[in-house]
This record gives sequence, C-alpha cells and structure tokens, in this order.
Amino acid sequence: MDRRLQLFLLSVAVASGALAAPGAHAQSQAEAVGGSAQAPQVVEPEVERRVVKPVAVPTENFEIGTFIGTTSIEDFGSHMVYGSRIAYHVTEDIFAEAVVGRTQTGKTSYELPTGATQLLTDSERKLTYYDLSVGWNVLPGEVFFGRKRAMPAAVYVTMGAGSTRFGGDDHFTATVGAGLRLLVNEWLAVHVDARDRMFKTDLIGNTQVTQNLEFTISLTAFL
Repeated sequence: MDRRLQLFLLSVAVASGALAAPGAHAQSQAEAVGGSAQAPQVVEPEVERRVVKPVAVPTENFEIGTFIGTTSIEDFGSHMVYGSRIAYHVTEDIFAEAVVGRTQTGKTSYELPTGATQLLTDSERKLTYYDLSVGWNVLPGEVFFGRKRAMPAAVYVTMGAGSTRFGGDDHFTATVGAGLRLLVNEWLAVHVDARDRMFKTDLIGNTQVTQNLEFTISLTAFL
C-alpha cells in the first residue's frame, strides 16, 4: 500500500513539472530578450511643440477704404489723385468694386507755349470719375518680410467701366488694372494699384481715345 502511494505522488509531481516547463521556458526567453516577462515599456518622446499662429483671414465680405496716388491725364500732365473704394467679395477669388476719384489737371502742351490761350476754365479742369469693376485674385499667397514675418496677400486683375466728368462733358470710360492686396490683420488691408482709364475726348481738336495711367496706394477695412 505504501509503495502504491509513493508511485501516485511521484506521478503527480512529474505531471506538475511538465505543465510548468513551457511557462518557465517562455519567461526565460522574455528575460533574455527584454529583461522582463512583462510587456515592453513604451517610450514617450519629449518633443517641444511650436505655438502656431493661424493666418489672419477676413471673414467679412465688404471692404471699404480710401486711396491716394498720382494719375497721368494724356496731354494734361501728371497730378495727385484721391478717392474712395468699396468692394464686395463674392467668393475667395472674385470680387466687385466701385471706385470714385478726383484730380485737378493742368495745362496742355498746346496752352503752355501761347500762354493766353485757355482751352478750359478752372472748374472744367477738375476731373472726376466713377467706375464699377470686377476683380479676380489670380495669385493668392503670402508676402514675407524677413524670416519671421509673413502677410497673406493676393495679386489681382480688374476690368470695368464707368464715367469720367472732364472738360464740361461726361465720357464713357473703360478701365483695366492690376494690384496687390496685403492683409495686415484680419480686418485691415493695404492695396497697391495700377490702372488705365480710357475715354474719348476732342479737347485738343481731334477725337481720340486717351490712355490715362493711375498709380495709387490705399488703406481698406473689412466690415
């Protein structure tokens, strides 16, 4: 009876050892690879995050402001011009703009040599124009000032028509131009524009289409 009990206990011990052997073997392999049977530790990267300032993009559709510059009236010289502008941005690329401007012209090359001949009175030498244009932002992007300063910008072209009051008459006027818009912040912008205003006139005898170039800088606000 004692011998049978010993054989039974020995069988139980052998079976227990066989069951424990795979776990011990796996533990020894884990210790050999990673030094521990537990899951490998995840390395937390220490990356310093940059503070990113979002681009100031206006959310309003209306833009209004004033401009000043110089205009060259064919046969009447170059003079200071000033006025106001209002634009409605239909989409991110298309906008409509209304412009009103005024300048005081001088004497023509015909008047200057004679001195006494006056083609126009002082009031008739005042030139006032009104026009409505459609604009297209052809090159939206950014303009960089140094390494750390950038302003959202857009190069645009315009085309429109209107009326010019000059020499006592109203003249139909066609207008083409191009400009650069710089966004100082989310509501303020600076424009640099070049435009050609074309209208017919017969003030110096022959009816001709005059080319009147204008260069202006303006400050506008989005409302």
